[in-house]
Amino acid sequence: MSATTILVTMPFSESLLDRLRAVSPRLTVLRAEPESANYMSVDVLYSMSPPRDLARVPRLKWVQLHMAGVNALFDHPLYTHSTVPITTTSGVHAATIAEYAMTMLLALAHRVPRMVAWQARGTWPPDAERWPLFVPSELRGASLGIIGYGSIGRELARLAKTFGMTVLACKRDPSKREDTGYALPGTGDPDGALPDAWYAPRQLGELLARSDVVVMATPLTRETERMIGKAELLSMKPSAYFINVGRGATVDESALAAALREGVIAGAAIDVFAQEPPSPGHPLYACDNVILSPHVSGFLPSYDDKCVTLFAENVRRWLAGETLRNLVDRAAGY
Repeated sequence: MSATTILVTMPFSESLLDRLRAVSPRLTVLRAEPESANYMSVDVLYSMSPPRDLARVPRLKWVQLHMAGVNALFDHPLYTHSTVPITTTSGVHAATIAEYAMTMLLALAHRVPRMVAWQARGTWPPDAERWPLFVPSELRGASLGIIGYGSIGRELARLAKTFGMTVLACKRDPSKREDTGYALPGTGDPDGALPDAWYAPRQLGELLARSDVVVMATPLTRETERMIGKAELLSMKPSAYFINVGRGATVDESALAAALREGVIAGAAIDVFAQEPPSPGHPLYACDNVILSPHVSGFLPSYDDKCVTLFAENVRRWLAGETLRNLVDRAAGY
């Protein structure tokens, strides 16, 4: 393979760029702002927002995105009118998102929001109220339904097993149990050995009915848009919790707010919304049995560092003619 020019349009430090340069002497690694970059000689692009005018990237052979999901590119010419391979950073922040989901589950189960509310009052509840207010939901022996058994779901399953939970996994094709995506060393469930039961999307109702906790960790595709609506919420246990760390548009948010108000489910934690930020009058703001966070579950101080580790491995694979990690299937939408 001849010399390859890589352009990075993220604000990476020189030390991170040097790690890419160290992969091979055949590489020229440049950095520029996306608006002012000269893309004409670029072979490989690392970017959050590739140029929409494909004439600006005539030599482009591969794009590595600085994000895990590709739904923002569904109408992008690179996605719709090109066969240039696209890879993502899926798996880089799977551990911290799984930790967030477990944190929210523990907070809901142990009534932490209620504790904080009483602390703000500066008093204790009467003795007769302490038990009904603060008796927790037990996690040991409870069933965790994970919708979307990718890197996040697999790490969450690993954590849940340490709490003695039963894991129910739903994925597009449950017959394919091995993880082919990128995962940090020592994380996840690479062989698909942890779930106690597997479900296809057509069996979603069965998983919801069995679950004490449901965690939504799917990408946004045509198949997953509003995957959770009124009917699905009604099939859940009244004592169940719902947590969304995937994409907001996979859930009918109005139906979820109604289910929380009416006691159809016990509580929820939501980190992602169909519109971000949600409008001030969003119905979930009025629910007192939900924890809302501003799409922060994937925040990771070492994110850029871990992304460069993944990208460097993909660059090595690219130069060696090997299959890239996290290659996007345009038809599947992830």
